[in-house]
Amino acid sequence: MAHGTAAVAKVDSPRSPYVRRKTTRGNYELYSWVFMRASGVVLIVLIFGHLFVNLMVGDGVHAIDFGFVAGKWANPMWQVWDLLMLWLAMIHGTNGVRTIINDYATRDLTRGILKGLLLLAFTVVVVLGTLVIFTFDPCPPDASAELLASFCTA
Repeated sequence: MAHGTAAVAKVDSPRSPYVRRKTTRGNYELYSWVFMRASGVVLIVLIFGHLFVNLMVGDGVHAIDFGFVAGKWANPMWQVWDLLMLWLAMIHGTNGVRTIINDYATRDLTRGILKGLLLLAFTVVVVLGTLVIFTFDPCPPDASAELLASFCTA
């Protein structure tokens, strides 16, 4: 390239027929787009329900403590509610970040590394969050009485 000239990318004529440049994996992106819309609607219901119960009912934010969470998670409905909220939010967010990585990471290696890190973060948060929800014991057997919630028998 001579000094003062710039490399010019070849752009197809607007009237030229569309030629698919690379193969696609079926309708994955379409299903991903539909999932984002549907999960967004469900997440709005889950999140506003969560906020209403935690902030508006009873004493509001001042009542949120270990005993409040323990009491909520004693009910399987709230475990499922929080599990759905965790899983949908993580899948929704991960899918959104995956789309951003696809849009802005230009090199295949960079895109692969970023998606791998994203998948690792998703897996760690979902596994740990799910374990916390289902293995949470508000009344551990060897805890001192002053640390236990009021409904626990010491």
